[in-house]
Amino acid sequence: MTRRLLVLCLGNPDRGDDGLGPAVAEALAGKLPPEVTLMARSGDMLTMLEDWAGFDALICVDAAGGGDQPGRIHRIDLAEEELPRDMAFLSSHAFGLGEAIALARTLDLAPPDIVVYAVEGQRFDGGAEMTPPVSAAIGPVAERITAEVARLQEAANHA
Repeated sequence: MTRRLLVLCLGNPDRGDDGLGPAVAEALAGKLPPEVTLMARSGDMLTMLEDWAGFDALICVDAAGGGDQPGRIHRIDLAEEELPRDMAFLSSHAFGLGEAIALARTLDLAPPDIVVYAVEGQRFDGGAEMTPPVSAAIGPVAERITAEVARLQEAANHA
C-alpha cells in the first residue's frame, strides 16, 4: 500500500532561527524517495490546509520559541500527544502551526498521521542570522526526517 507523504518545512529565512524549516528542506532536497513530497513554506499558515489535501501522513519541521535550550530537537507525534502549550510556533501572521492543525482536525482535513519536528530557537527578529545552536540542528533534523520517512513507508508496506 502506498501512502502519500508530505514533508512540510516551515519558516522564514529572513527571521533568524525561523529559517530552520527552509534550511532543512534544502538539506533534504534530493535525499527523499521520489514519491515523497517536500515543501518549504514561509507564508500564511492557512495555506497549509491546502497543502495537506490528499496526504496520508505529514511531517512538519518548524522552529519554536519558549524553550530554554536553543537547538534542542523535539519529536512530537500528534497521534500520541498534543503540541506543548509552552512551545510557541511562530508565524508572521496571527495563525500558527497549532491553530492550523486544530482547524484541520475540526474540518476533517488533517492527515491521519502528523509528526512535528520542532527545534528550540531564540532569535526570530527580522534580518537576524540563525543562531549557531539552531544551525547545528539542521543536519540532525534532516537525518531524523529521512529515518521517519523510511519508518512511515515501512509501516505502510506492512499494513
